[in-house]
This record gives sequence, C-alpha cells and structure tokens, in this order.
Amino acid sequence: MTHPENAAEFLKDSQKAKWHDETLWFVRDKRDKVSKGIPEWEQLRELASGIKDNVLANLAGYLEEFERNAKKNGIIVHWAADSEEHNRLVLEILQQQNCTSVVTRKSILTEECHLNPYLEKHGVEVVDTDLGERIVQFLNQPPSHIVLPAIHLKKGEISELFHEKLHTEKGNEDPAYLTQAARVHLREKFFAAKVAITGVNFGIAETGEFVVCTNEGNADMGVHLADVHIACMGIEKILPRRKDLGVFLRLLARSATGQPITNYNSHFRSPSPGKEIHIILVDNGRTAQLAREKFRNSLKCIRCGACMNTCPIYRRSGGFSYNSTVPGPIGSILSPGLDLKKHSSLPFASTLCGSCTDVCPVKINIHEQLYEWRQEVTKTKGEFAKGLSMKLANGIFKSPLAYKISGSVMRNALKSLPNSLIYHPLNSWGKNRNLPDPPKESFQQWYRKNRS
Repeated sequence: MTHPENAAEFLKDSQKAKWHDETLWFVRDKRDKVSKGIPEWEQLRELASGIKDNVLANLAGYLEEFERNAKKNGIIVHWAADSEEHNRLVLEILQQQNCTSVVTRKSILTEECHLNPYLEKHGVEVVDTDLGERIVQFLNQPPSHIVLPAIHLKKGEISELFHEKLHTEKGNEDPAYLTQAARVHLREKFFAAKVAITGVNFGIAETGEFVVCTNEGNADMGVHLADVHIACMGIEKILPRRKDLGVFLRLLARSATGQPITNYNSHFRSPSPGKEIHIILVDNGRTAQLAREKFRNSLKCIRCGACMNTCPIYRRSGGFSYNSTVPGPIGSILSPGLDLKKHSSLPFASTLCGSCTDVCPVKINIHEQLYEWRQEVTKTKGEFAKGLSMKLANGIFKSPLAYKISGSVMRNALKSLPNSLIYHPLNSWGKNRNLPDPPKESFQQWYRKNRS
C-alpha cells in the first residue's frame, strides 16, 4: 500500500489521530524551549554539520582508523555489506556461544536489517529491553517512531496488553505501575541472557570506542550482565575525535525529546576480562547514498526524530503509513535510496514547508532533498498525465490571452457545474477537500476597476 492509502487507514480513528498530532507537537515544543536556553545553539548545529561533512568526505579513512584502534582495544571487528551479511554474522556469533536467547537494546539498524525475525526463524529468542520496543514486540509490530517506538499507543491499550502478557491488574493504567511490571519481567531476561545486542549512536575513530545513548539504562544492564556484547553500527556513525562527541551529545537529546542530555551515555572501549565485544560495521546501501551527490547529506542524520515531531504529515498520518524502518521526512529520503519502486510515494508525503530542515540538529536540507526525490520518481515512473498537464499549464502561462480565457472559463464552470462532475472519482485531491468559492472577477478585472 502507498503512503496515502496507509494514511487514510490511520485517519479513520480521528480522535487518535488528533491525539497523535498533539502529542508529537508537545515534544517539538519542548525541543524549542530547551534549545532557546543555549545561546550558541545555531553555532552548535553549524559545527555538527561541518564535522559530518568532514566525515562523509573522508569516510573510508576514518573507518580504517576506527578498526585499527578498536582491534588494539581488544574489540572484534566485522564488516557487513548488506543486511543479509549482518544477520548471518550475528547468528554465527550466537551459535559459537551456544546461545538461544538474547536481549537487545533499541537499534534502528537491526530493525532496518530485520534481525529479530531472522534470529527467531533460526530458533533464537529475542527480547527487546527498551520499554517502548518491548510493547510493540508484544504486538508483533515495528516501531512507529525511531525514538518513541510506541507513540501510536495510548496507556489504556498498553494496560490491556500488559494484562494479557504480564498478568497485571486489569484496567490499571497507572504508568508507574505498568513500568514496574515491565521492569520485573525484563529483569529475569537480563539475568538469563548470555549475549546482549545494542546499536551504536557514535563511533570514535581516534580511540576505537563507541557510545550508546539510552534513557532507561537497559543497554548497560544487558551488556554488563552478558558475556558477549554485539554492537551493530552503520558506517556513517563515525566521528573523528572524542572531543567531537560533546557537540553531538548537546544536540541529540534536546532535539529528540527536549531534555538536556540522555540519562545514560555509555562508552565501550574494551571488553572486561573473560568477556567479548564484537562490533559489526554495516553498509547496507550507505555507500550508494554517499555516491548520490544530491542526497549524501542525509547520511549526516543522528536519528533524533526531530523532523518527525515537527512534520505535519507524519503527525497526522502515523509512522506505519510510511511502511519503512525510518518513517517521517528523513525516512522519505533514505528509503527511496534502498528501494525506489516500493517507496516512490514517500517523497510526496510532505508539504515542503521546510520545518524538518529548520529543526534538524545537523542541518540536513531535508525538504530540498524531498523535492529532488520527486524529480527522480517522476523520471523513473514516466508519469504521462502529469507531464501532459505541465505542458498544458506551460502553454497557458506563456500566453496572456490563453491565461485570461482559461481563468474566465474555469470561474464560470465552477459556478455552474454540479458537484458530481467536479468531485468525481478521478479527482483524488477533492476526496477530502472542497474548492473555495470561485471569485466573481479576476484580479486583473478587480485592479482595473479599483486602481484609481
């Protein structure tokens, strides 16, 4: 299904759609308030963007430096060209450890690679330990937001789900009670797991360490109790120096949730005695995106979700309407690069208002890239009707006489034609909108009459 079809399904529950819209705008408003408390906010954004430009221009060198230093630290480094190789590597490590149960921390990369169903198919129990991720895992759903995975659910729905899965008190919607129930449930999983899997927020080329940012401490709990830590990292997550990290940590949480910093920023540099750390560096289409000059800036993304929180389309259509791992404006740039045919409707899921670009902490020109993808989609699909209509419009706009006549004809037609002929099945724009009342006269006629 296309984005418009999925969005129409989401909007059938108008009350929930309204609540979703307002909740995400609340998060966007928090971001605005906390960012205004930092006088150098725009300079931080500029600095972060420049650091990422440097990374993308020298990506191969920084990755090799990271690999050298990580190996010196005792980390086992793997490379994966695509999602299939990534998943196979994870499974091989688990099989070497005779591991049939694993705890994971929220990772957009493992979602992108569809790691969980792959492991489950091979007999491995996967337990997502992030609260929101565990909720959607119980429902057999993907996350609907990259930072707030269960933002599409209300507490009453979660209460019913926990009553079914965790045998909590029926009808008890108290967030503290539900969170405590999840904590008790997950504690057993942490103690039993031999291997823990996390994503990576930042890899530091200078030191060979990597950083995982969480608000719940679940990543720390998982990896410190487990014998083996598998970290899955997209190759664009590299930073050159440790001191660069301070720039991004000041931007990330403020942009994502409106808080000054994530509660836990955990550095992993070398394994404890008797334990192992594996890091898998994953391409999966990133070098292809890097080669696209118009779209390579999208690889600067630090996965804060700010563009989703502000986007009027995402807020009113829900994350599932995008049918991609990363929804919202940034996902509408990244997903077509992976599969243009499947995601051809996403670049059009935008008003091109530029709000996404305005809030992006690393200054990605998101709305401009959406416009560029629209051109690519149109070229690829060769839309005859759209091309014909543009040629017709071009002819009318070039001729003052044709413009004058067509305006008069349309005004009279809108006044006299029955609605059934205007709002016909082929008029998709008119399914949920009404045209304004036609003016009595053109602007030119009004101007001539009133210019004195």
